[in-house]
Amino acid sequence: MIDRETVAKIIDTAEIVDVVEDFITLKKRGVNYLGLCPFHNEKTPSFTVSPAKGIYKCFGCGKGGNAVTFVMEHEHLNYVEALKFLAKKYHIEIVEKELTADEVQQRNERDSLMIVSGFAQKYFTEQLHETPQGKNIGLSYFKQREFKDEIIEKFQCGYCPDKKDAFTKEALSKGYKLDFLEKTGLTISKNNYNFDRFNGRIIFPIHNLMGKVIAFGGRTLITDKKIAKYLNSPESEIYHKSNVLYGIYFAKNSIVKNDKCYLVEGYTDVISLHQSKIENVVASSGTSLTTEQIRLIKRFTNNVTIIYDGDAAGIKASLRGIDLILEQGMSVRVVPLPENEDPDSFSKKRSPIELNDYIQDNEKDFIWFKTNLLLKEASNDPVKKANLISEVVRTIAIIPDRIVQSVYIKECSGQLSISEQALYSQLNKIRWKKHETQKRRQYNQAESFTEKTQSSIPAFVEDVYSELEEQAVIRLLIMFGSLVIFTKNEDYEEVNTTVAQFIIDEILNDELEFKNLVYQKVFEIYQKYLVKGETLDERFFINHEEENICKLAADVLTPKNQISKIWSKHGSYVETEEMLLKDLVPKTVLEFKNKIIQKAITDLYTQIQESQQQDDYNKTIELTTKLQSLIILRKTIAEKLGNRIIV
Repeated sequence: MIDRETVAKIIDTAEIVDVVEDFITLKKRGVNYLGLCPFHNEKTPSFTVSPAKGIYKCFGCGKGGNAVTFVMEHEHLNYVEALKFLAKKYHIEIVEKELTADEVQQRNERDSLMIVSGFAQKYFTEQLHETPQGKNIGLSYFKQREFKDEIIEKFQCGYCPDKKDAFTKEALSKGYKLDFLEKTGLTISKNNYNFDRFNGRIIFPIHNLMGKVIAFGGRTLITDKKIAKYLNSPESEIYHKSNVLYGIYFAKNSIVKNDKCYLVEGYTDVISLHQSKIENVVASSGTSLTTEQIRLIKRFTNNVTIIYDGDAAGIKASLRGIDLILEQGMSVRVVPLPENEDPDSFSKKRSPIELNDYIQDNEKDFIWFKTNLLLKEASNDPVKKANLISEVVRTIAIIPDRIVQSVYIKECSGQLSISEQALYSQLNKIRWKKHETQKRRQYNQAESFTEKTQSSIPAFVEDVYSELEEQAVIRLLIMFGSLVIFTKNEDYEEVNTTVAQFIIDEILNDELEFKNLVYQKVFEIYQKYLVKGETLDERFFINHEEENICKLAADVLTPKNQISKIWSKHGSYVETEEMLLKDLVPKTVLEFKNKIIQKAITDLYTQIQESQQQDDYNKTIELTTKLQSLIILRKTIAEKLGNRIIV
């Protein structure tokens, strides 16, 4: 466990803007910062960071919280892991005992998989540098590829002994469970026999954005066509290959600095370019480029340059992936290498300066490059040229920005020797087809939604009915709980009533509860501290260790989510809520009570009808009496609420 003092120090030290900017690009907008949300796909920034309040909030997907919850959400960590992440970033020492084998087993599955992967990386690296087999086979391979010691250490490369189950035996002897070794894919079990997935292979650890090892790539040194040259970890709880880019942890800062990301194919391509001082480079690790991988790049830049192997077949196979990049509104350029060259081999033949100059001189706009590539293939064949025009226009249609589309239409018109009007005609056909497809999809979704809501209305009406009023009360409690709204004299002494005291007294006196369990939790926490004579401010809830409370605080404290403005009878309104707390707090509590009373009245009407059908005269009288008292109470509240109008 981390002691409270250290937790407080971490939270006080962690600057929300500083933390978020490690993962996405932010731009200052007034007192806040704005950027593209890392938690969902968006083209228009709706992700707001408030340095004054220490919170973030996305108005697109609704996620929000503080520096700790951002790290938890972004890196899929638990609360303690996120604190450790921030402690490491700000060089805050955390003294903890080393986990025993029993404690490792007690951790949840995700934690255990991360721990096992970390152990495996250290084991493979140690084998590479400190064992005869590792040095003679593994290290010799890296030296033959002209990799320097510092770059091998940077990427934590390793070697798995060619002994079938050497790694598995070592892991089991250290107390790691076979179950987790299998789930990470490090160990394969068949017929009661265990063996290492990567035995006899060079190891390339795969890191997440935080720098933790989540998977491995292994290269065999055996020239046997029956054996796969590269072998990767299988999908697991911590590794989803479609969401990961090799080298992203080492590249992210350079990508932001240069506002560009180089995309290559393999592990050694990335490592070689780093050795040549080009660090803003990542690889798709031999798999087809996915939308998730593209969005990962987009967190840091909108500009992608793909460095192709000098192989026409490989280039054509990659065209679909590039269309996906364009679809995200990103700028794409390509650098074709000479025939029979790849980024790894090519970088070895040039100095860092020469390599950089070659890339700069040979970067080409993708659509221009694609058009020329297909033109060469079409030659003078009219049918092939017609197909080429359709293919190029289809790619242009993918681009979301209409102005950019227009520029490309103009350029391609000259390049293809065809009128702009003909290209626009083809473009409009594609747009119309896409529009019709979207309309059908939206119609089907609407139909499905209608069916679901019609059948589910009775089940959720109650929660929807009171949600806003409950949130309004809790919002006032979090934001203004410690402020005084009433001062009265008792025995010639002034007694102050705070917002929190008023709300808690009113709720408890009527024995009310919040149906939203997070709201109820906040209410109980405040009540507990108030009994001790302590008051809480908004930062207490922003930095609360429970993620759902922290997110709630971020939600209610974000200006866009303020509940209402209070209008006077003359049509003007006052924007400063603190000036209106004396009226606003009682009114908000009354609104909450009014909803509960209304629900009770509705229930009573139903019960009265049932008692009448059963000819239960006494029950009907009893229920009618209760109903009349509630109607009178509702009328009283309505009169009080009528003094001002909330919109």
